[in-house]
Amino acid sequence: MQLAQKLMIFMAQRPLDVLNRALGSSVLVGLKGGREFRGKLSGFDMHLNLVLEETDEIHGNETVKRYGTMVIRGDSVIFISPAE
Repeated sequence: MQLAQKLMIFMAQRPLDVLNRALGSSVLVGLKGGREFRGKLSGFDMHLNLVLEETDEIHGNETVKRYGTMVIRGDSVIFISPAE
């Protein structure tokens, strides 16, 4: 595989591109301290500040609290996983 092809594959999986494809879809977000939230990703910025709609706090596989709209500060995010 040529270097140009490798770069194109690498560039297709940039983190912000993955998040952009996840807009309007459900995501799972893990935060420092172990808290996890699931909601519909409605926005983000280059600092990974996130806006989630219909947000639930998840513990194990159970919803422990519903929040609705939530803004999560990017520096508290450990992971973001597009849910399928």
